[in-house]
Amino acid sequence: MAENDIKQSTDTPGLPLDAHWAPNPRQISLLEEVRVRGAVSIERLAQRLDVTMQTVRRDVQRLSDAGLLLRFHGGVNLPREAPSVGAWKERQALRADAKARIARSVAAAIPDGSSLMMGIGTTVEAVARELLKKSGLRVITHNLHVASLLSEHRDCKVHVAGGVLRSRDSALEGDSTVAFLKQFKVDFAIISTMGIDPDGTMRDQDLRELPVAQTLIEQARESWLVADVSKFSEAELAKVGHLQNMKRVFTEALPPLPYPKMLNEWGVALTIAS
Repeated sequence: MAENDIKQSTDTPGLPLDAHWAPNPRQISLLEEVRVRGAVSIERLAQRLDVTMQTVRRDVQRLSDAGLLLRFHGGVNLPREAPSVGAWKERQALRADAKARIARSVAAAIPDGSSLMMGIGTTVEAVARELLKKSGLRVITHNLHVASLLSEHRDCKVHVAGGVLRSRDSALEGDSTVAFLKQFKVDFAIISTMGIDPDGTMRDQDLRELPVAQTLIEQARESWLVADVSKFSEAELAKVGHLQNMKRVFTEALPPLPYPKMLNEWGVALTIAS
């Protein structure tokens, strides 16, 4: 992917105005390294990534300008209090290739002219980008990132729920959000999750997501889960659904045991994006 120049805002220093910029694969690997190890020296990063220290310094500068890393003398760490835009950019960058593969697979399975509800998460947003290639869609969402992406599509009608705006992911929540969504019946609900327990329970960080997630599932003829393979066995706090309620699961690699067997027993189709 070609890199675009980052323009800096004089009102909010350190945050990129270019919404189309995303870290390249090497920078994503750097982010993963810092995420796993915590504070890391520039020299150690150069060794781990098998690149020069000059290359690491250049990447660190780009990532710190975007709010994804915190620099200190001789090394980097994750921001202690990352701004919401920076945190969203970090989530968007992590496992970007897997999300793109999943998104292409999902979009290929959606017929032109379909109606959809789309939930929260950067994998769902990746699906929205691929839907720009489809025609005649009608999309209902409480995710402002999805709404913004699809607003560029001349042949897609987007309905946006009202409610209370949640800063961490630009999602809307609350009773008015649920009431709005319940007005519609759609072909497909495209949802994601932050973790899936070994018993099939889908989980999120926030219990407030539960009413909206349940409504998306209830108002769709088919519910499709989009989740990279790292989400399987990932521990999170709040229950928001169950794999048994899904019609299809899209991921980029075979999930670990016992998930494939459980999905088969529950009649949930597993699609591994190539």
